Amino acid sequence: MKNSSRKLVSTAKKPITYSDAGVDISSGDRSKQRIKMLARKTFNRQVLSEIGGFGGLFALDLQKYPNPVLVSSCDGVGTKLKVAFELGIHHTVGQDLVNHCVNDIAVQGASPLFFLDYLATGKLDNSVIETVVQGLSEACRANGCALIGGETAQMPGFYADNEYDLAGTIIGAVNRDSIITGENIQVGDILIGLPSNGLHTNGYSLARKLLFEVAKYGPDQYVNELKDKTGAALMRVHRSYLAIIKKLTGAELVNGMAHITGGGITENLPRIIPKGMGAVVDLASWTVPPLFEHLQHLGNVEQGEMLRTFNMGIGLIVVVPAEKVKKAKAVLNRANERHCIIGRIVRGERKVTYN
Repeated sequence: MKNSSRKLVSTAKKPITYSDAGVDISSGDRSKQRIKMLARKTFNRQVLSEIGGFGGLFALDLQKYPNPVLVSSCDGVGTKLKVAFELGIHHTVGQDLVNHCVNDIAVQGASPLFFLDYLATGKLDNSVIETVVQGLSEACRANGCALIGGETAQMPGFYADNEYDLAGTIIGAVNRDSIITGENIQVGDILIGLPSNGLHTNGYSLARKLLFEVAKYGPDQYVNELKDKTGAALMRVHRSYLAIIKKLTGAELVNGMAHITGGGITENLPRIIPKGMGAVVDLASWTVPPLFEHLQHLGNVEQGEMLRTFNMGIGLIVVVPAEKVKKAKAVLNRANERHCIIGRIVRGERKVTYN
């Protein structure tokens, strides 16, 4: 009986490396050293590990949080990145990501503790990666949280060259008796709207279609209706509301807060409204920024579609008891925070009605 086993014969003329497949480990390692320095700038006493371990170690301050509840959120930058690629602007997308995640937990009363990012790319200049991480680092420091770790994945053939995706996870903490869920909201409570800084990180697929395909603007083109270049208008940084939220919650003025992201006021405000209640929002109570008005004009977009796609100039809604509105306005004025009363809580079925 003949032996049926065969030897595996290589047809390659020279040894194939990971670099040949598009992943340069050595180059990536050099970049990681510089990224470590950017992350280390955000560290505080609670961080017990260095960047590069299998997991980040963080010691919760139990004097500050004697009855702690951890609050987490995960998000990405979305197709705003397409504009960043087009303009070569990479230092603000990290700020967009961190601030978005910070707001998501801050509206529940939590303070950010640490952040982890995920950056996946095909073939990308290491200087671009470092610029993105620099934005993450700066935003983490501004929000008082540590950039405790992350992942940079080289995935040639999966992502186009010179493009990347960026996502992140934030962990925060709040004492159990300070959690804000909206359960204390009452009929008659007042809605105070705080301004956004443009689109923030939502609605970019529609905005890009209207500006670049329908209107055929170039990203560096100045548009009179926007009073700005299209790219600059789209790249305005998603702002953090953490500082003003802390002032309002510290004064015990808040029954609920809604971060107005994808879905607009229409879909985000009902997330915090208790059963048996709804909200009435007065559309004439604030001036919609020209970017949103021009987008609506370009596509003949229906008002309802605009209100559930974009924030329309309102990035945060704070629900305040009617008897505390005067004090809340005083706190906002002292902080030089622009604001307007945009509506109230009424009896209803967890929906927003517009006047």
